[in-house]
Amino acid sequence: MEENTNQKPVDPEKESLLDKAKKFVDKADDFLDEKADEVKKSETFKKVQDALDKAGDYVEDKIEDLKKSGVKEKLEAFADKTEDKAEETLSKLKEVGKKVANKTADKLEDIAENIKKKTKEDEKPEGA
Repeated sequence: MEENTNQKPVDPEKESLLDKAKKFVDKADDFLDEKADEVKKSETFKKVQDALDKAGDYVEDKIEDLKKSGVKEKLEAFADKTEDKAEETLSKLKEVGKKVANKTADKLEDIAENIKKKTKEDEKPEGA
């Protein structure tokens, strides 16, 4: 009438490796929790925490100062002015470019006409 004939007998004195590992992890966890609590209660931790809080407050104050100073708006206005100046300068450069191109074309036409005149003079017979 034994239904559990395939079960291994449990020896309470022998601990499995897994059980030992679990106990070790539990002890390590307890040890870490205890040390973390000690560190949190230490004076150094409190000083560091205060310093971090002050640094955070300082950074927040400086960000707020920057927002209030209107730096963003000033930079946007400067960018707009710069863009306007760049467009104006580009327009002037285009005009200068057109003038230079027209003068160059005129000079080239003059040179071409001079060449035509000289070639016609060279083609005329000497007796005419």
